[in-house]
Amino acid sequence: MDGRRPGWRACVLSGAVFAVCMAGTTLPTPLYPLYQDEFGFSELTVTVVYALYAFAVIGVLLLVGNASDAVGRRPVLLCGLGFAALSAVCFLCATGLGWLYAGRLLSGLSAGLFTGAATAYVMELAPEGGASRATFVATAANMGGLGCGPLLSGLLAQYAAWPLYLPFVTHLALVAASAAVLLRLAETVRERQPLRAVRPQRPALPVQVRAVFGPAATAAFVGFALFGVFTSVSPAFLTESLHVDDHAVSGLIVALAFFSSTAGQLAVGRVGVRRSLPLGCAGLLAGLALLAGALRWDQIPLLIASALVGGVGQGLAFRGALADVATASPEHRRAAVISTLFVVAYTGISVPVIGVGLLTGPIGLEGAGLVFIACMAVLVVTAAVYLLRRPDPARV
Repeated sequence: MDGRRPGWRACVLSGAVFAVCMAGTTLPTPLYPLYQDEFGFSELTVTVVYALYAFAVIGVLLLVGNASDAVGRRPVLLCGLGFAALSAVCFLCATGLGWLYAGRLLSGLSAGLFTGAATAYVMELAPEGGASRATFVATAANMGGLGCGPLLSGLLAQYAAWPLYLPFVTHLALVAASAAVLLRLAETVRERQPLRAVRPQRPALPVQVRAVFGPAATAAFVGFALFGVFTSVSPAFLTESLHVDDHAVSGLIVALAFFSSTAGQLAVGRVGVRRSLPLGCAGLLAGLALLAGALRWDQIPLLIASALVGGVGQGLAFRGALADVATASPEHRRAAVISTLFVVAYTGISVPVIGVGLLTGPIGLEGAGLVFIACMAVLVVTAAVYLLRRPDPARV
């Protein structure tokens, strides 16, 4: 047992670094109403600012998603922390909309570098035989970090001074501490190559991964789409429809969705990977129904229930998808394959968000949300039927 402790310590520390980086990507979420008052932009602009982050993530995953397989995990992650720090500086200097665009773009670059590399790094630092637990550490760090961002900024914005500055100063300090931790962790890529070996990659998959990738990617797309719209729309819904101006409440409700995702990921060990994907789709469908009720009848309890139920469904589906894909991937292509999965996921978190923003003007926030929910419900049902009827290749 003693021989296993250092391995798990390194695994958990790398997960903490992962969480810090991801927290920075959702840090501005409860602050958007303040920025709207400050700079006078519309709800469509909010969704575009939010989606710009996702497009940056996709671009990095496609261009250099395999970089850590070649040059090593730590150099890529240190570069990601550098972009996270620059993003925080942009928000600290924000005097207009251009600074917000720049900050979100840099945040997307940071997340794009971290997503595949950090997931692979956490799993590789785990002791032998700990793959399942390491998968949970990686996915929990990802979703837990995303949840901590709005919770931290909401609390600081509501109860501390300088609401548009203190959250980013705090994150800069956490990024500096994370860089110090990362420098003390071991490199896991044994045969490293020079930077010139990194080439832009198309979303291609090794033969042994293709059989499991379809259902995994479907589940990831649906779950991230729900989170994308929930994260970008709920602060405005709370302010405009429910007249809730408390930034801590706004941050807490968004955080609940991500924390519930972590709970759903933990439940995969009990229900099994095979059952987690269709069960996750069922949870997402229930979360969509609750969100529709919240929008239609202006009920904050339904909004909270939507965050909890939809989050658990996303967690079940996401961890099952990631475990399938990571297990089927060859070691030298693991980060690249995981990055391809996240390309699909971040497509889900960006395109629907812009659609909701475009519809908000002509039909209002409630109408746009209900149109989105109807479209996503069809997709969820289709995905669930596909997952239930398709045999599990990993077990054949």
